[in-house]
Amino acid sequence: MSLYPSLEDMNVDNMVRSQMAQVHAPPPYNPVAMQRPSTGPVYPALADYMGLELSQDTIALNMPEYQIQTMQPSGSLATLVAPLSSQSLSLAKATVTQAIRQVVLCKDRDGKCGLRLHSVNNGVFVCYVADGSPAALAGLRFGDQVLEINNVSLAGMTMDQCHAILKKAPTNGITMAVRDRPFERTITLHKDSLGHVGFQFKDGNIVGLVKDSSAARNGLLTDHQLLEINTINVVGLKDKEIARVIEASPSVVNITIIPVYIYKHMISKMSTSLFKAQDRTPAV
Repeated sequence: MSLYPSLEDMNVDNMVRSQMAQVHAPPPYNPVAMQRPSTGPVYPALADYMGLELSQDTIALNMPEYQIQTMQPSGSLATLVAPLSSQSLSLAKATVTQAIRQVVLCKDRDGKCGLRLHSVNNGVFVCYVADGSPAALAGLRFGDQVLEINNVSLAGMTMDQCHAILKKAPTNGITMAVRDRPFERTITLHKDSLGHVGFQFKDGNIVGLVKDSSAARNGLLTDHQLLEINTINVVGLKDKEIARVIEASPSVVNITIIPVYIYKHMISKMSTSLFKAQDRTPAV
């Protein structure tokens, strides 16, 4: 079973596969010699789909996987079929895996790691990463769940208890077991000819969808907060600033969202000054 980052990718993949099946299908058995009328491709508009040239030579050069149909086990980003979204440099970096990784960080000269934690449903989550801090350099992101600090389980701990553990930790070699953003998900959208992806937002909260837009087709939901645009953190930005980030994005726009009620809980004890100091460096 093929997996796709967007509905547009699935549609193009199905069209390409259908055309390739038509090209490589064995000729029907016909004992009577007769002239066969020439037929066009099953999908004559395929070469013009979304402005892409999808001739046999172009497919062989850019999408060779469509020439030899091999099935791969699903379940990882590497198995995503993305004839359109593969041009996005941020797709792999934006995708939420929910996998666990180990993070090693240190403290700066002020004795700080540059992050703030918050407890949600007996779990501990990253709700702030300071720009240029050790936490930012280690790749921590808003919504990451911290499971352990120096082999100490944080399950059920309060925010103050977790910060106390960090405060007592040595300057170097602080290890964390981190689950990748369990409350979040990434939606891959495609701009239309006017550069729009098809949703409205207020204070970063998605409040409306445009009918038949990429946002509507790909199942974007309202009452979800925008966290990242192509891995750029937009938490705390004004709507005009978020709009500029979207406008500056390429044709493929990967947005990371979280339910509003969880977002509000995570930022409930944050001062507005912290929002301005958020790390907004694209993921590497």
